[in-house]
Amino acid sequence: MSQAATGFPYKLIATDLDGTLLRSDESVSQRTREALAAATAAGAAHIVVTGRAVPWTRHILDDLGYDGLAVCGQGAQVYHAGEHRLLTSVTLDRQLAGVALAKIEAEVGPLHLAASRDGLDGEVLVGPGYAVTGTLPATPFTDASDLWVAPLNKIYIQHPQLSDDELAEAARRAAGGFVNVAMAGEGIVELLPLGLSKATGLSLAARRLGLKAADTIAFGDMPNDIPMFAWAARGVAMANAHGELKAVADEETLSNEADGIAVVLERLLG
Repeated sequence: MSQAATGFPYKLIATDLDGTLLRSDESVSQRTREALAAATAAGAAHIVVTGRAVPWTRHILDDLGYDGLAVCGQGAQVYHAGEHRLLTSVTLDRQLAGVALAKIEAEVGPLHLAASRDGLDGEVLVGPGYAVTGTLPATPFTDASDLWVAPLNKIYIQHPQLSDDELAEAARRAAGGFVNVAMAGEGIVELLPLGLSKATGLSLAARRLGLKAADTIAFGDMPNDIPMFAWAARGVAMANAHGELKAVADEETLSNEADGIAVVLERLLG
């Protein structure tokens, strides 16, 4: 389908959730909903691409009336929202993850841990000292062996003194050969399967729709969106974005609180 036929210059709109599509109260503004609806009516597909695993994403998609594909778990999961079905899922090698954790702790000292179990209803396990952002459901654990008894998509790490940027850098230095390290938000540093990123999941989802990187405009706010920006034809950083993402973005828009996505889509729709 050509640009002239669609009236919109991209066939695919990829949006991060937290800090991007969602406002701080986890809502999506009416203006942004209308802009996305107009773009999809003009022929574009919309794919949510989030670090959240499916259980922490599904209620938001249902509220939006979103029935397409979503990339969840930092690229690990491709989820069909309309069918409430997991199409693909990549799990973390637990032996490698254990080695990675040991190497990171050898460098920076004890970590606070959480982990996301695989599956449509996978629990997020939270250990002593780990601070969960917001009010998302989590299951506490006290015995570290509980982490390893079922397949995982990711492990979350926090440090009592280091900043998120410092912790992510130290983790990459110590264990970058065993896991991917992503910084996805305040207090959210993640250990992922090696080679996995939002770009991995987005490329899989796009292929299912018959679409390519050249067809895609992507919106994000954190360093974990950098691979997605590298993959897409155009990357748009929110005004509230991390400096590392702004440095590689093609464009900066207004913040998530000020309808930054809508501003760009309305301009492109003319």
